[in-house]
Amino acid sequence: MSFPWANHYEPKHPLMQWVDQRLPLPRLVYNAVGAGYPVPRNINYWYNFGVLAGVALMVQIITGIVLAMHFSAHTSTAFDSVEHIMRNVNSGWLIRYMHMNGASFFFIVVYFHIFRGLYYGSYKSPREVVWMLGVVIFLLMMATAFMGYVLPWGQMSFWGAQVITSLFSAIPLVGEAIRTWLVGGFAPDNATLTRFFSLHYLLPFVILGVVILKIWALHIPGSTNPAGVEVQGPQDTLPFHPYFTAKDFFGICIYLLFFAAFVFFMPNAMGHPDNYIPANPLSTPAHIVPEWYFWPFYAILRAFTINFLWIPAKLWGVIAMFASILLLFFLPWLDSSRVKSTAYRPMYKIWFWVLVIDVLILAYCGGAPAEEPYVRISQIAAAYYFAHFLIILPILSFIEKPLPLPNSIAESVFAKAGHKDGAHAPAAAGAAAAPAE
Repeated sequence: MSFPWANHYEPKHPLMQWVDQRLPLPRLVYNAVGAGYPVPRNINYWYNFGVLAGVALMVQIITGIVLAMHFSAHTSTAFDSVEHIMRNVNSGWLIRYMHMNGASFFFIVVYFHIFRGLYYGSYKSPREVVWMLGVVIFLLMMATAFMGYVLPWGQMSFWGAQVITSLFSAIPLVGEAIRTWLVGGFAPDNATLTRFFSLHYLLPFVILGVVILKIWALHIPGSTNPAGVEVQGPQDTLPFHPYFTAKDFFGICIYLLFFAAFVFFMPNAMGHPDNYIPANPLSTPAHIVPEWYFWPFYAILRAFTINFLWIPAKLWGVIAMFASILLLFFLPWLDSSRVKSTAYRPMYKIWFWVLVIDVLILAYCGGAPAEEPYVRISQIAAAYYFAHFLIILPILSFIEKPLPLPNSIAESVFAKAGHKDGAHAPAAAGAAAAPAE
């Protein structure tokens, strides 16, 4: 840890001393999520979503391993094997509903986590690598979720795979060859199902590895905070344990309450009814849509309806859809303002909430039929999405006059607590930051 005042792990029990000398795993845990990791004392509940994302990932891995024991990755038996899990496997219905709804809840907490990062400037120096690793995790999540959606081999699974994989054919010259190689033929079939199952099983562990890298990278500069000012001393921090482990535990309990409500009372609320119909290549659903967490990007894909220059509309849509995610990699340089937190950027705060509304509009249009007025609304919303990051943010960085920043995290905390002069803040904070041994 970069903070010199961080507590050091000192095992007292002879057994723990023996383990620490040979395998310092307790020391690693202590320094990563224990009292050896000082974090800004003003962190609020919006910072819980990173931990919740980790909980959601572990739920997906554990339930996915159990489901893989009973799933048959073959087009003739995949749908029936899912029904077998639901009807005949002990608690199979629970495991499947936890996995199915867990994917949606995983994306919910990740979307909250992303927008929290946008609001508090978590992508700014010196945390650029932390942000980019987060974007990599998001891309891996999307790939994993798409391939998992194909596995039940229902109507929407099959036709979703048909539509999404056909996007690769829009690439000039090599597109059709890439699609054929990806699908394993000219249309989604048994080869598609087997390789998607293999990758769907593998990628969560890749995500777990990138999560570990992200946590490692985060511990170098330390966490951001709502004030957007860097830690200056021990008066600005508190040990992660027990102060923030208790806060995270409370957040996990609330999360599990909502998760249980969906699993037990409305398990299919976020799914599509057509996926309970076996896949039929000869019967096209009236309205083909991906899962809800892909809707904003699906709306951007469908927003391009006219050929422009020498590039067909389909290819423009594919480029725009991938660009809408990839431009997040460049966000630390697109927003050059030195002020991190939106709380001290009054102009950016307005545009931030406009972006949130814009993404919600894209999500609504992505789940709607590909007809007017949804296509036109998607075009306007997609245009603003790119304008926000490529035009508005760079301009705001130069013209915006931010509010005065607090001199330290402790000053901002104690000012809110009523100590307007802040004279006693450092002493009081320092006392609180040094827990009893």
